[in-house]
Amino acid sequence: MKGRKEEDRATEQKLFSGVLWLNAKVFGLTLGIVCGLALFLATNWLVLKGGKPVGPHLALLSQYFIGYRVSFLGSFVGFLYGFALGTMGGSFVGWFYNKIAALRR
Repeated sequence: MKGRKEEDRATEQKLFSGVLWLNAKVFGLTLGIVCGLALFLATNWLVLKGGKPVGPHLALLSQYFIGYRVSFLGSFVGFLYGFALGTMGGSFVGWFYNKIAALRR
């Protein structure tokens, strides 16, 4: 019985001392798709909603994203920008996380 408890403790210690490594490429790709879809859906939501000024706050992104407008065509441009920035940001976060995890090991 005593050997079983020690074995359980050793297994538990291995479980909690393990480090989850991120695949930076997959994390970046996933975050890129999520960011791109978020901008795409937000733009199309405002276009379908309509109104006198269509999405004045979201239209401010055109200051940073060349070619982006709150329109149906602009939603595709926004998807590309969101995908690119999300992919780069997610890849950097995954890479940085792995570096910190390696230092802690």
